[in-house]
Amino acid sequence: MKTDVTLMAHAECPTHSRADVAIRNLDFTIDEPEARGGTNLGPAPTDAALAALIGCINVIGHKCAAELGADIGHLTIDARCAFDRRGVTLQEEIDTPFKAVSVDVMADGRADQAALDRVAEETEKYCPLSKLFRAAGTKVEIRWQKV
Repeated sequence: MKTDVTLMAHAECPTHSRADVAIRNLDFTIDEPEARGGTNLGPAPTDAALAALIGCINVIGHKCAAELGADIGHLTIDARCAFDRRGVTLQEEIDTPFKAVSVDVMADGRADQAALDRVAEETEKYCPLSKLFRAAGTKVEIRWQKV
């Protein structure tokens, strides 16, 4: 198995706020809401970053659960982010625009809370998006709970 790969994306940007992105065989749009001059055809770049974290927790969480033999079932994930907009509004440079991210992961499988805590610990070690946010100085809090 290759350990180092090159991720690639291409985008056509027909307006100041819209990027039509192609990754692998997938096409999607990153756009700003109408209130910020966009056409609202997709999430804003900052929203997409939060969504990427959710996707990463889901994928890596299930991989870790499988390695641990924990049945986490289906996950429902809610994320909130305290975001400092001064940088994107060009008021001033902000070192840590994503101030804090809080994530609630609800699992409906047979795993008990102790098993979910182990899955959470392992997921934190391997989720690249969580690591990216933390390395940028963002306070990341992820809570796993059984439903």
